[in-house]
Amino acid sequence: MREVDAPPGEEPIHWRLLTTHKVKSVRKARQVIAWYSLRWIIEQLFRTLKSQGLDVESSMLENGPALERLVMLGIVAATKTMQLVQARDPATPAVPTERVFDQQEVAVIEALQPRLQGRTEKQRNPHQPGTLGWAAWTIARLGGWTGYASERPPGPITMHNGLQRFAAIVEGASLILGVT
Repeated sequence: MREVDAPPGEEPIHWRLLTTHKVKSVRKARQVIAWYSLRWIIEQLFRTLKSQGLDVESSMLENGPALERLVMLGIVAATKTMQLVQARDPATPAVPTERVFDQQEVAVIEALQPRLQGRTEKQRNPHQPGTLGWAAWTIARLGGWTGYASERPPGPITMHNGLQRFAAIVEGASLILGVT
């Protein structure tokens, strides 16, 4: 496969995917390509878990079981982040917000919506309320994304930052409302 729309004056890149799987049909080739495309999501998950997100690599834990527990908790948090990254894509099927957030968190997301949406249609949450895409848009705004479709879509670091800010807001709301 060759690169489409190579930069002016540059040769298009010729891509080759090497695999250990036997590829004897177009259908099998497409399946292997689909598997390979999922690698990027896995790479993003570990990037979020490691240096550019939760930074579990800088942990000072020396005890093996304690480190394992830390990494497992980190994977849960990184997975939540990646679920939001995937949900913000309009091509992703709509998933209920409750798959990732509890009732109190959903109520906070609902309360934040009017404050995070801009005055123009371009800065309004385009996702159906109650879906994970709708929540992801909100979390991305908390993470510093402007909300414009013309801007680069929010990635794992923006979502991670948004989730940290969101957790603080939820904690504050629970203190004010006396909800635990």
